[in-house]
Amino acid sequence: MTETFGQRFARLRKAKGFTQDDIAAKVNVSSQAVSKWENDVNMPDVGILLNLGEILGVSTDVLLGKEMPVPAKYEPETVQKDFSRLMLRVIVDSADGDKVRVNLPIQIVKIAIDSGVAPQISVNSDSKMANAFTAIDWKQVYSLIEQGLLGEIVTVDSKDGDHVRVVVE
Repeated sequence: MTETFGQRFARLRKAKGFTQDDIAAKVNVSSQAVSKWENDVNMPDVGILLNLGEILGVSTDVLLGKEMPVPAKYEPETVQKDFSRLMLRVIVDSADGDKVRVNLPIQIVKIAIDSGVAPQISVNSDSKMANAFTAIDWKQVYSLIEQGLLGEIVTVDSKDGDHVRVVVE
């Protein structure tokens, strides 16, 4: 299942730390209008889309759902993000319509690993992808993140239509 405009807009807004009121003030609409966009009741006018993209730091293509996955890449130390603010995002969309969104601060992942509790990602046990995550060495993943690895680090698409992404941003 694909993310709706409202879901995508809300995710992007929250990722930037903006409230609905903040966005409303920036594009000169009511906060109720922003709420309607996020609830997929209405869409913003075409003239507002460019401004929204600029405010959220994305292209209108991304805003409208023509999102290309961000491949994992190493950031040079000079442009690496503040490590304490990084998030490990797990996005699960099952063929049955279930949606799971987990956002873990990297610091929590580190605490779990140090405690001997590796992050667990559970999917439908009938799915062949159920075993795909048991082999992930989370200590190694964390080490790579410390070295500057950002972006989509794991993607699994099952033939049953289940889709799982693990992203560091």
